Amino acid sequence: MIPRRNDRILIQGITGKQGTFWTKAMQDYGSKVIGGVNPSKAGSEHLGVPVFASARDAAKTAPFDVSCMFIPPMLAKAAAIDACEAGARLLVCLTEHIPSHDVMEIHVAARANGTRIVGPNTAGLVTIGECFVGIMPAFNDRVFSNGRVGVISRSGSLGTLVSLVLTQAGMGQSVFYGVGGDPMIGTNSADALRILDADPGTDAVVLCGEIGGSAEEEAADYARTMKKPVVAFIAGRQSPPGKKMGHAGAIVSGGKGDYASKRAALEKAGVAVADTPSALPRLLAPRLASSAA
Repeated sequence: MIPRRNDRILIQGITGKQGTFWTKAMQDYGSKVIGGVNPSKAGSEHLGVPVFASARDAAKTAPFDVSCMFIPPMLAKAAAIDACEAGARLLVCLTEHIPSHDVMEIHVAARANGTRIVGPNTAGLVTIGECFVGIMPAFNDRVFSNGRVGVISRSGSLGTLVSLVLTQAGMGQSVFYGVGGDPMIGTNSADALRILDADPGTDAVVLCGEIGGSAEEEAADYARTMKKPVVAFIAGRQSPPGKKMGHAGAIVSGGKGDYASKRAALEKAGVAVADTPSALPRLLAPRLASSAA
């Protein structure tokens, strides 16, 4: 699912400092926030929308499509399950450091209720020119500009840098999909490729990866079936062997998940891999031209 301007968004944790700041930014950008959740402030209004005791309560009078969680780790499981059982089609889980057994229970609830999870530990999603959900600087037109290149990233900061590089090169974006950096995410890089492959507003995809795990290798398996061009950048080429880097999902073990194996898998699938983010436009330009011909 790609959030659109008419999708109704519920903010869990709307009255907190971060929830307030980013909800206001989402509203200003055009995101359709219909309410928020804070059990201790139920019945009040915040940022012009009603506050509910739970997502289930919200669904009774203010049905929603997307829930965005500004919730601390130890409360995340209850909030996520509440959103799933209330009918959320998409749950954007910004929270990191959720206990692993809680994450497993969240995924079970999502499958049982037909909810797609993005995250945990995601920076969110941006549909450029329409709406955003999360903590990405969608409102900064020096970073995001309207176009037809989709960007997928495990890292919000890397995704921001890559979007900036593309904008500076005159290559606007269609969608930013932040899949998240935890080991047990709901929507992985391969899933995001499938979503953007089916999106009529996306002509090409930039995949931002990093060492650790098998996300890029799995994405390569799908990329080889795509007609849309895919180019990639993988962070961590110079990381010291045996040292944990970055996100919780960035763990290299047993010779798997390292830079060389990821690059080899992507290049074997026909994906051009840039040595640096600044090289991405040079790789992307001829492929975009070819696909448009």
